[in-house]
Amino acid sequence: MAFLENRNKINRNRPTIGVTGPDKGGEVAWLFAALGVRLAGGKPVRITPSSPRTSDGLQGLIIGGGADIDPQVFQQENLINEYLQRTLQHPRKSFLTRVGRFIRWTYYPLLFFLRKLFSRKPQWSVDRERDHLEFQLIHQAFTKRLPVLGICRGSQLMNVYFGGTLYQDIQTFYKEEPNPSSIFPVKKVRIAPGSKLQQVLGVEKLKVNALHHQAVHVPGRGIQIVAREKNQVVQAIENTLAPFMLGVQWHPEYLPQHQEQRRIFKSLVQHARLVQAQIEEPDMQQAISSPRSRALEAIEQQEMNLQPRSGNV
Repeated sequence: MAFLENRNKINRNRPTIGVTGPDKGGEVAWLFAALGVRLAGGKPVRITPSSPRTSDGLQGLIIGGGADIDPQVFQQENLINEYLQRTLQHPRKSFLTRVGRFIRWTYYPLLFFLRKLFSRKPQWSVDRERDHLEFQLIHQAFTKRLPVLGICRGSQLMNVYFGGTLYQDIQTFYKEEPNPSSIFPVKKVRIAPGSKLQQVLGVEKLKVNALHHQAVHVPGRGIQIVAREKNQVVQAIENTLAPFMLGVQWHPEYLPQHQEQRRIFKSLVQHARLVQAQIEEPDMQQAISSPRSRALEAIEQQEMNLQPRSGNV
């Protein structure tokens, strides 16, 4: 009996954060997201369609990005050489400074090859089971007022849950300049002053990575756009109807060496410590058995109607 009471008790010191992902692939994304949660003081729990566990209850939720589809599809390998050259050849920097920059930048090639090592072959498919599970988890978290972080695809799904729409392909926004797809922080975004995201990051400008081809179009109920690129592509959203519900189009889990990116996970865990409810096993079973959303089916049909190509990662 004491075990059951302890299991259902909310952990204020080390809250349990569910991290969603696919059944196949996504191992690298999970490892880095789990690292972000652990560094912030939380306990990460991996959730997939075949393993929809709750552990001792979920006090927070991360709706992760897609599977680790072959990085060659997304990663421009010449960026590696460009960054290394930029690191080594900087006449205004001292030798020790350049060595330090080189050590920091070698992280990205290592991450690139790690993702390549564990990636699966490119394929085009809609993960209906995962979509349904995550859609219902967003519903559970919103109902219980749990903090939620949506990453890339997760941010888009959050917007769809609240009745918003997506641009199925953002390439038309990049006619005058290329759209780099990279784990490197290659895109500059501007954060809305006074937004929760700005308060979390502590800055109004930020360089982020980019591994997506979709973006928020029309924001859903309660959704505010809080970060954009210069060409107006949406890079972050937040829901004003929830205590903490943030969606970022980039992958902060791949940038743990940047303090601003770690603050995102830290804020999630801090809010998780304050919740009064959590997602238990019955809630998870209810989520799985709930009817599929028409909005979700519509967005999946749109994706299937596209020309075969790689999805978000």
